[in-house]
Amino acid sequence: MLLPSGLTLTVIIVSWNVRDLLMACLRSLQADLERADLLADLWVVDNGSTDGTPEAIARAFPTVRLMARRDNPGFAAANNLAIRAALEATPPRYFWLLNPDTEVLPGATAALVAAMEARPRVGVAGAQLLYPDGSLQHSAFRFPGLAQLVFDLFPLPSRLYESPLNGRYPRHLYERETPFQVDHPLGAAMMVRTEAVQDVGLLDEGYPLYCEEIDWCWRMRRSGWKALCVPAARVVHHAGRSTGQVPISSFVHLWTSRARLYARHHGPLTRYLARVLVLIGMRRRMRNAPPEWQEAIRQVLCAWSAP
Repeated sequence: MLLPSGLTLTVIIVSWNVRDLLMACLRSLQADLERADLLADLWVVDNGSTDGTPEAIARAFPTVRLMARRDNPGFAAANNLAIRAALEATPPRYFWLLNPDTEVLPGATAALVAAMEARPRVGVAGAQLLYPDGSLQHSAFRFPGLAQLVFDLFPLPSRLYESPLNGRYPRHLYERETPFQVDHPLGAAMMVRTEAVQDVGLLDEGYPLYCEEIDWCWRMRRSGWKALCVPAARVVHHAGRSTGQVPISSFVHLWTSRARLYARHHGPLTRYLARVLVLIGMRRRMRNAPPEWQEAIRQVLCAWSAP
């Protein structure tokens, strides 16, 4: 599937200490690219892994453009490094941001490209994500508001967690082959039109981890770009294998990133009510938390306390 404008696709994978999963991801990706006859450039930005990732990639995948860093600047900054480099070299038609803990199933790449080619005002398209057992992982969401905070902070009936109240789209939409419009896909397998990137700018590096793709899609929406979920593009996602190595710092990053997201994209009333919800919910968690988690919660409270 050769498209106009030279290089069709640049795939960027940011990794941190998930060598074996990254190797499996690259094998599945290369097989799918060959199957689709897609011209693609593969980049791996390694954020200071200590598990031998750079050496393994250099040996097994010599054609991959490897950027091996000694530090960990975060997900957004690492992706931006590769995006800038690709734009300065041979700008592709699309960027595909993939997590290293994904496996691309046959036909996924072609399905994403075809959906975007057919819809010129689509700036971003996400794959249908599956857990390793084949079950559905929700991979597209509505922009978060007050309701999502309530679901994350307070106990509610379990039947409501998959409802539109919690920002989910109905399961039957994933069962069709037809792409459907969403607010934002999950960033684990997200294809972005280069023209949209040039329009709204790169990922906001103020988000070291989490929420950066939501912010990007929100900015795209305000500039007139649409977002899709493409059910025919199926990708297995071994969710949380990187962040699960550092649960406390990941928790802090998640909630401090949410504080930044709500401050940037909601009005004064919603920001005030969101702050009240988070302060009440986090103080409830503090009561029975062990000392190390209490310190993490204090950091979150500090981030959300600013007006």
